[in-house]
Amino acid sequence: MDEKPLIKNVHWWQALNPAIYLISILPAIGVVLITGESLWLFGLVIATIAVVLLQHAINLFNDVSDWRLGADVNKLDSWVRLYNGCTKIINKYAVISLILGAVLGLLVLALSNKLWILYFAVPLVILGYLYNAGKRPLSYTSLGEWVTGVCYGPGVFGGLYLVTNDQVTAPAILGMFAFACLAVSLLLSHQPPQIDDDRAAGKHSFAVRYGKEITIATSRYLFLFALLFFAAALWLTGNIVVSLIFSLMAIIVLGFCYLKMINPKLLLLAASIVFITSLLVNTLVYLY
Repeated sequence: MDEKPLIKNVHWWQALNPAIYLISILPAIGVVLITGESLWLFGLVIATIAVVLLQHAINLFNDVSDWRLGADVNKLDSWVRLYNGCTKIINKYAVISLILGAVLGLLVLALSNKLWILYFAVPLVILGYLYNAGKRPLSYTSLGEWVTGVCYGPGVFGGLYLVTNDQVTAPAILGMFAFACLAVSLLLSHQPPQIDDDRAAGKHSFAVRYGKEITIATSRYLFLFALLFFAAALWLTGNIVVSLIFSLMAIIVLGFCYLKMINPKLLLLAASIVFITSLLVNTLVYLY
């Protein structure tokens, strides 16, 4: 059904949750740190915007899917609540965002003569769509976390890296592992408060399968591995100054995160501090 009783309305910025799109922006910063390219490289900027649009489409589809299957009955910042239970308009906006993201991505690949990237990019976009599609979306199975890791590791970071480079290097592979771990860590940190609703809706999320404590611990370990993998990638590039700064900032935020209750906003803030600080240092090194 398209209509369900609502607890309260939500403001558009609450449904949008802008901070969550950092998971699509940080990989671009990661590419800059590993390759030494400029953050404002045209192809990289447009490709990142395309990724953000694709993520937005998937987020919209996800809210519709969870609402339809009963997993979001208590979620107050859902897009469905913003539109008073009407899922048709949300699906329409999701399709528009999906098309815009795909067109921008194709434009970048065509202008850079790298349409061959589509051979692995298209299957990953389809995988992202299937994450929320159908009567039994992949997000409702034990494959949900694996799909997230693949789409953000080899998918987002790997795709953005190939926009600026023609071959995959050891630092790039480590970067893929780093962002796969970061994305899954964020996903797991989001699950504990929704265990009861997810279980009732038949969603076999990691938290439903293993419980709150194991999920929180796993999220912390994955966040640690994400920073370790990327620190190793930076050391392999030979950029000693940026490597030291990244490692130092990583140690600081890891200590802070282990003292706090894990949640998506905390992890995104911590990751952003590490990557943006390293980017600023990298820019200074690049300029001088």
